[in-house]
Amino acid sequence: MITLYGFGPHFGLPDASPFVMKAMLLLKMAGLDYQENHGGYKHAPKGKLPFIDDDGELISDSTFIRFHIEKKYGFDFDAHLSPEQKATSWAFEKMCEDHLYWAMIDLRWLDPDNFKRGPAQFFKAAPKPLQPLLHKLVQRRIRKRLCAHGLGLHSAAQIVELTTRDIDALSVCIGGKPYLFGDHPCAADASVFGSIAALLSPTFESPVRAAVEAHANLRAYRDRMMDRYFLYKKPSP
Repeated sequence: MITLYGFGPHFGLPDASPFVMKAMLLLKMAGLDYQENHGGYKHAPKGKLPFIDDDGELISDSTFIRFHIEKKYGFDFDAHLSPEQKATSWAFEKMCEDHLYWAMIDLRWLDPDNFKRGPAQFFKAAPKPLQPLLHKLVQRRIRKRLCAHGLGLHSAAQIVELTTRDIDALSVCIGGKPYLFGDHPCAADASVFGSIAALLSPTFESPVRAAVEAHANLRAYRDRMMDRYFLYKKPSP
């Protein structure tokens, strides 16, 4: 049995992390049974989630989990794609994971109201007098990471401008199709779903969320993936 290590369901999502949701979808797409463990963060080989334990073999990072599934189980996520579509698929996947993801981090962790509604809940186990200090320390660390990436050097309006282009590009690519490249999902759909679902979380308010909500096809895409893989019940607005 494969064990997937993640954070657990939060914010109206199957998992708090888009990368864990991506790993969930990859396993589901490949038809592999797995169990979840929400207590493995301290044991993560690369200090991050997700990772899987597949009969004693630990695989970290959602993309390497994909490669592992393809090699060990012979499942080709992109078998129905042309070489050009595979290239486009990879580009969209990395746009979501290396650019759009950081906008999600910014809106969840550095917006004071969103932080209170969301990530602050992760620190409730700490003694109450220490919680404000922990909040400041972790937000300072997040801000440094965002600046090191580059997105955090921009103004709030500039971040929205940049990430709206990502969102518009996804909407154009999906168009009226069920999935990125037609009637069947590919590996990149796992990444795109993770990003779109995370940004549409009802817990957080932001112009970036509004930019996603402005595209009916992206909302429908999120719902379609949720219905197919997670028996989704749409949250109340």
